[in-house]
Amino acid sequence: MGNTKTRGRRHQEKQKKDEFEPSSTAVKNHILDEEQAYTDDSGNKEDQPQMFFGVLDREELEYFKQAESTLQLDAFETPEEKFQFVTSIIEEAKGKELKLVTSQITSKLMERIILECDESQLKSIFQSFNGAFFGSSCHKYASHVLETLFVRSAALLERELLTPSFDTDEKDGPHVTMENMFLFMLNELKPHLKMMVNHQYGSHVLRLLILILSSKTLPNSTKTNSSLRSKKSKIARKMIDIKDNDDFNKVYQTPESFKSELRDIITTLYKSFTNGAEARSDVSQSIVTKFREYCVDKIASPVIQLIIQVEGIFDRDRSFWRLVFNTADEKDPKEESFVEYLLSDPVGSHFLENVIASARLKYVERLYRLYMKDRIVKLAKRDTTGAFVVRALLEQLKDKDVKQILDAVVPDLSMLLNSNMDFGTAIINASNKQGNYLRDDVIAQLVQKYYPEKSETKNILESCLSLSSSTLGNTRDDWPTADERRRSIFLEQLIDYDDKFLNITIDSMLALPEERLMQMCYHGVFSHVVEHVLQTTRVETIKRKLLLNILCKQSVNLSCNAYGSHIMDKLWEFTTKLTLYKERIASALVRETEKVKNSTYGRQVWKNWKLELYVRKMWDWKRLIKEQEFEIFPDSKPLQPKAEKHSRERDNSKERSTFKKQKQHR
Repeated sequence: MGNTKTRGRRHQEKQKKDEFEPSSTAVKNHILDEEQAYTDDSGNKEDQPQMFFGVLDREELEYFKQAESTLQLDAFETPEEKFQFVTSIIEEAKGKELKLVTSQITSKLMERIILECDESQLKSIFQSFNGAFFGSSCHKYASHVLETLFVRSAALLERELLTPSFDTDEKDGPHVTMENMFLFMLNELKPHLKMMVNHQYGSHVLRLLILILSSKTLPNSTKTNSSLRSKKSKIARKMIDIKDNDDFNKVYQTPESFKSELRDIITTLYKSFTNGAEARSDVSQSIVTKFREYCVDKIASPVIQLIIQVEGIFDRDRSFWRLVFNTADEKDPKEESFVEYLLSDPVGSHFLENVIASARLKYVERLYRLYMKDRIVKLAKRDTTGAFVVRALLEQLKDKDVKQILDAVVPDLSMLLNSNMDFGTAIINASNKQGNYLRDDVIAQLVQKYYPEKSETKNILESCLSLSSSTLGNTRDDWPTADERRRSIFLEQLIDYDDKFLNITIDSMLALPEERLMQMCYHGVFSHVVEHVLQTTRVETIKRKLLLNILCKQSVNLSCNAYGSHIMDKLWEFTTKLTLYKERIASALVRETEKVKNSTYGRQVWKNWKLELYVRKMWDWKRLIKEQEFEIFPDSKPLQPKAEKHSRERDNSKERSTFKKQKQHR
């Protein structure tokens, strides 16, 4: 036999090591993934906080992955069963919290646990971060867990504040208030505030803390208009199906100590940006220039905006505003170039828009007068930058200045709406606030844009909603887009603004093929437009009949649809004084009683249309219809109840007989 070739000494030592330290490929990959998360988008490790707290072994990872899946399915029979399951996970997670929050998979589990746990468990989880708040806030996954933890903690803070006797189980040690725990956490973060301002993940945590300390609304994590999370983060949160609980999207009362903490944080940040200077006069131009770079930085800008919004709570001098802008009533070349950059840059214009919304009026007037007044139309034409600033000016300036802006932009409104539909909303609102100033001109411009007289194919549904390129009627079952939602809301605003747009929209609907109109009724966004035109007192009778001729054909299918059922509810009033159509719809629904009642939405329509009364007491149902007519159209004569009518007839006959007897006696 030939000699068997063996590997070298290093290979043999590795095999021995593996015997005592077994590790699977999955665990190795898990470690690599976690280490990658610490260095992604964060630069060199040496410049970053300590964010590696170890990883779970294979058995632990599998257990917590299964627990996360179970919570996501939420198939518990009772709330008590779910709470017991959450409690068991918390017990198993003790001592491993930091490992869990820094893992992509198990961080989702920690968020779900925080949303479901009770007050004492919440405090226990909060304390597990002691000494690691800064590192966790700068971590890709742990930062999201901290945001959820802080929102729930804010709710608990208010409960403790409003209920002094509020206490928790002290079996695990002396009672510690949420306020003290929060203050302890803030002290840990204070030395690192400047770094957090422009940190990709830490900046979001810092913004949330400022909102809590200043008693501002704590936004939802999945709403499209949420000011806290990025678009990417909100989409990801929807995908993993983590729903916020009732603690989100609220304003919470905070203890007095939080105001001093907010002042301390803002003052600390100001000194860190100005190298210790306390007054604006002591700040050099180079420092001002450097700070202005933060204002247009994609990550730091939202934090600076929030600081400028809240500093007025305790700082009458508004130090950060004065650091960004001058207050002297004269132009400054460097400030002028900075403002011009803000007006032409997407991040900069968003910054200027938001700080204008919260600044003192005299500061806003100064910027407008010195740098924007003479070229307001040119700025409005910058649809992705300057137009947003003009919108903010319309909301903040005095009436005289607002009218000057309207005088300048209304003649070009139809052109300005080409790519900035929201600008039209701002113009309409400003016109209304000024006592319908230039109302006829605004309407004329909007009609010219969306329903031009010279066009042979004019249709506001196409020009405003872009139906042909929308998700309407596609076979892929695509979700409605944010653009479709924005366009629909704008058209609804136009309908409310003037009857002309209501009639134009109805004419456009009637011009569509019936199949296309019905597709709108079943669409998640466009169905709201159909609902919005079903306004009984504003629509002519002939047009109401033309719409009902189409909608009545699908009354049963509409009733059993999530979106169509809302349209059916609107038709209850829309058919007022059109009894034939109301009875036709009721009869169609009753003929297919089983189908309607077997549908969740159909049952609600059945209830709202009072169809049990229709089936059992037809006369009472018709009397209800007449009462509805009198309520909506007061000029209508109410139908007398049958018993009351007979009673009056008897009284009249008695009076006639009495009169005859008296006549004969005479």
